[in-house]
Amino acid sequence: MKRFAAAFLSVLFLAVPALAGAAVAQAQEGARLRIDLAGLSPRVITTSTTTLTVTGTVTNTGDRRIAKPQVRLQVGDRATTERGIGDVLSGAVVRDTPLTDFTSVADVLEPGQSAPLDITVPLTGTRAGRFALPGVYPLLVNVNGTPEFGRPARLGAVSMLMPVLAGPGKTGGRAGAAPSMTVLWPLTSNVPHVYAAPYGSPVVLADDRLAAEISGDGRLNALVTSAASAVRNNSNLAKSMCFALDPDLLATVDAMTRGYLVHTDSGNVDGKGVEAAKTWLTELRALVGGRCVVALPFADADLDALTRIRPGDTSLVARAAGGAATIQELTDVTPQTGVLWPDGTPSAPVLTALTEAGVRTLLTDAGKLAPAAAGGGVTVQGSTVRVQPTDSLITAAMTGVPTVPDSVTVPATTERAIAGQNGLGALAFRAGLGLAAGQQRPDHLLVAPPRRWDAAAEEFTTYLQQVGEFLNAGLVTATALPTLLAAVPATSGSVGDGGPVPAAGVDPDVVSTLAGLDVKATGLASAMQLDPTKRVKPDDVVEPIRLAELRGASTAWRGLPADAATTNAQADLTAISGRVTVSQPKQTIALASGNSPLPVYVSNDLPVGINARFALDNNTGLRPGDAQDRFFPASGGKNYFLPVEALRAGRFSVDVSLRTPTGTPLGSSARFELTSTEYGAITIIATVAAGVALLLLASRRIYRRVKDARAGRDVVA
Repeated sequence: MKRFAAAFLSVLFLAVPALAGAAVAQAQEGARLRIDLAGLSPRVITTSTTTLTVTGTVTNTGDRRIAKPQVRLQVGDRATTERGIGDVLSGAVVRDTPLTDFTSVADVLEPGQSAPLDITVPLTGTRAGRFALPGVYPLLVNVNGTPEFGRPARLGAVSMLMPVLAGPGKTGGRAGAAPSMTVLWPLTSNVPHVYAAPYGSPVVLADDRLAAEISGDGRLNALVTSAASAVRNNSNLAKSMCFALDPDLLATVDAMTRGYLVHTDSGNVDGKGVEAAKTWLTELRALVGGRCVVALPFADADLDALTRIRPGDTSLVARAAGGAATIQELTDVTPQTGVLWPDGTPSAPVLTALTEAGVRTLLTDAGKLAPAAAGGGVTVQGSTVRVQPTDSLITAAMTGVPTVPDSVTVPATTERAIAGQNGLGALAFRAGLGLAAGQQRPDHLLVAPPRRWDAAAEEFTTYLQQVGEFLNAGLVTATALPTLLAAVPATSGSVGDGGPVPAAGVDPDVVSTLAGLDVKATGLASAMQLDPTKRVKPDDVVEPIRLAELRGASTAWRGLPADAATTNAQADLTAISGRVTVSQPKQTIALASGNSPLPVYVSNDLPVGINARFALDNNTGLRPGDAQDRFFPASGGKNYFLPVEALRAGRFSVDVSLRTPTGTPLGSSARFELTSTEYGAITIIATVAAGVALLLLASRRIYRRVKDARAGRDVVA
């Protein structure tokens, strides 16, 4: 459990949001200064822009004093290719020129010390000329200083994309028709929060962080409130947006509304987010009512991993893809029929399973499509599934790309706040802003932010407001997702390379553990029988374990300890199997004879009957009878008498437990302390038989000796 707790604490650290418009620069290898940007204004330069302001702090993250830290803004040439955009995102050195002179941050920064950063640049004259043409420009916040025992050098930097719709004081203009745009707005949790959800019991969460996420400035609450404000104020943006919902998140929040528990090391305690859950669900229903909704896989499970948990069986993939009914029940909105937005590249087994589950359209990264098929919706070769690609460049800008070696410029890999700024820049570029002559812009942009984009509430609001301004300015036009999907795919193509990417997939140890738990759950279900009075299906009792397997395969667990991902499935299996128990005797049991049966009291608290057999372990001094399957009725308990035989007299102990016919343990073992003054009949018979045999052997030996002695005397005579 300590490792599980550590995993959640690590997720909590990753989930701390930055300030509004911030770009929180984590210290990279080679960087000695961290730059925390608290403000960037404006986010897009237009003809009316007169100044550019950057605020924040600079912190010495090294172990040496930094003398004369200085900051300046630098601007590069506008990007005209995707490679140029990629260089900015990765922190590569690009050709740039100073936009300001170096300004002192402080006289000196001791290790751990911070100083404010505040730059305001009038965009007039030559400075305005640096943004004369519409396009997307690299903007660099560069901090130099002299470390103790070192020389002056660049010690920290933040780079980002700055869209320019029109140069300051100039008239904007763009050639060609604007592409249409649809925006996906994902709502899924940072990690699945369920610790256990056994049949008929309140849900138990691993911690109470979900209550914080759905209230106040929490990420999930901010995603809902910012979207509600944006669609209320901009009808074009409302038309273009489609909300991607995680059925597991909705089901978990709905369970919270009825009261829930939180797991702690000292036991379960009442959760505090009941009212927050009710409010969030109400606001979510108001947001998505009458609007476009698509389903994410349950718990955003990795579909390829599910095919490896149960090879040759598509039922887990079908469960993950079948969340539309849950979404409709909890939001009163019917998701787009047969449409799913999974993470990762769908393999051939996944496509087969999804087809059988009724999925007809997948939304996926255009980078996963063969080049010839990346321009729009395609039918996957050898399948009836249609793939509608999301824009790879925009997704990469908002997700972050690996930094170049030795760079002190931190890209959006660790900059969750500037992901929004870079997303705006990439969107403007893909819409044709500053595109080089001869390059073709796409007809449609399907914009997909990171599934777990983490930023301050103000950042979500600012991003959506600016996307709305792009629509108002005619840079892009709004198209609803149903309209986009109504168009017949013009071509067919392949998806991916036919196999998962190991670094991006679920940990193999997680898959192996979940596969083992799945086998135990199957054995548990096969041992259950429907009770005619309760009418509860065995599959319904085991269903929480199946859902826990989906949570364990969530893409949210990538990079986290394996036991964090599998704890839910382990806990649900234990909770269900633990409801069939052998009671611990309160006193020592005296066996009246060597063949006295062992009285064992069994309680079955499940709403189904179950077949199982007793197992006796650590049973030195006791021989159990032949194991046989017994039936234990639902919701009851009684004494059972096990045939045993004492192998010796005296005091000894034995552990008694239950297992299904397939070997799945039920409950925990109970220690029985026993005393016996007699041997069992079989033992006595065996002892007598052994004594008779020993007597016969001794007699035979005596006879042979007498005979040999007589023979010796006859020879002498």
